Amino acid sequence: MTGAGIAVIAVLTLLLFGTGFLLGRTARPVRTSDVGTPVEHATFETLHTASLAAPPLRAGLTEESARRSARRLRSLLGTDALCLTDRDRVLVWDGEGDHHGKDVMHHVQELLASGRDTAFHSDCGDLDCPLRWAVAVPLTVDHRVLGTLVAYAPRESAVLARAAGEVARWVCVQLELAELDRSRTQLIEAEIKALRAQISPHFIFNSLAAIASFVRTDPEQARELLLEFADFTRYSFRRHGEFTTLADELHSIDQYLALVRARFGDRLSVTLQVAPEVLPVALPFLCLQPLVENAVKHGLEGAVTRSRITISALDAGAEAEVVIEDDGIGMEPDRLRQILRGEGGTSTGIGLLNVDERLRQVYGDAYGLVIETGVGAGMKITLRLPKYRAGVHGS
Repeated sequence: MTGAGIAVIAVLTLLLFGTGFLLGRTARPVRTSDVGTPVEHATFETLHTASLAAPPLRAGLTEESARRSARRLRSLLGTDALCLTDRDRVLVWDGEGDHHGKDVMHHVQELLASGRDTAFHSDCGDLDCPLRWAVAVPLTVDHRVLGTLVAYAPRESAVLARAAGEVARWVCVQLELAELDRSRTQLIEAEIKALRAQISPHFIFNSLAAIASFVRTDPEQARELLLEFADFTRYSFRRHGEFTTLADELHSIDQYLALVRARFGDRLSVTLQVAPEVLPVALPFLCLQPLVENAVKHGLEGAVTRSRITISALDAGAEAEVVIEDDGIGMEPDRLRQILRGEGGTSTGIGLLNVDERLRQVYGDAYGLVIETGVGAGMKITLRLPKYRAGVHGS
């Protein structure tokens, strides 16, 4: 199921729950200052409470997420007590009678095995305890029972049983969205690994060979190049952070180009134009390096004279505009379209396709690569980066 489909189900569930169950419980009096009918007010209150409970659950079913969401979930149900469990233990108890917590896992063992709702009497010996009955509902994702939601009440209640089922299904939607978020993160990590794999062994070999050529003739230059090589590889293979800053990405590119220039000398000319105000802008990690490597490859491939590459990162209001241009051999536009459709083969254009897809995933389809090229006309790649986007932070 897609994320959009899950979201639609979540909204419909809450609307049904808000207009049905909340009308059946004892609602607080509506103030004269409230806008709308009692039905509209109940629905709004339910959706608002659910919106506050959702963010913690998007982290998955953990002790922390359960603790942060339990009070909101109990408010949705209007019950005396509620607890959330995983398959092994009680994650949180919210409300009265927390001494019942020690018996919860015993009561839900069969549910965890079968995945079916269950109800039970609490058998409490404390005459002052209001909790006499409970309903437990499984929390499932992809047909796997991850835990349970257990609601307690003074007496048996068919309304509470139905409501607990609706709330549990809504919780399951949030947990499924959490799974999708994790899958997306894993996909991005796999894509970054693919980019790292593209740091050609030939480039590493040629860089080390170029450094070696300076060891006798210019030891200081060899030392500087070794430091550039070490910093470049350290950045490229770092393990933390899905995003970086434009400043760090451009610094890594400068190190990469220093190694390329050590090999090709005067055959390669590079011009950089960077506006200081765009340096803090965040972008997906290893987003520019494959584009510059592509420019170097096409700029020098078959070239017998000097090749020029221009890299600019300029302020464009709410966005930063990055342009990477070379005067190399270029490409047939139809061939480029094949590459961006993923039809370029396993070793052709992986960098362009990977970067284009990641930009669209993070910022939307309006932020894919814009590429201008033709045979013998070089290549110009333009990308736009919003200066601010929720969830995108350089690390």
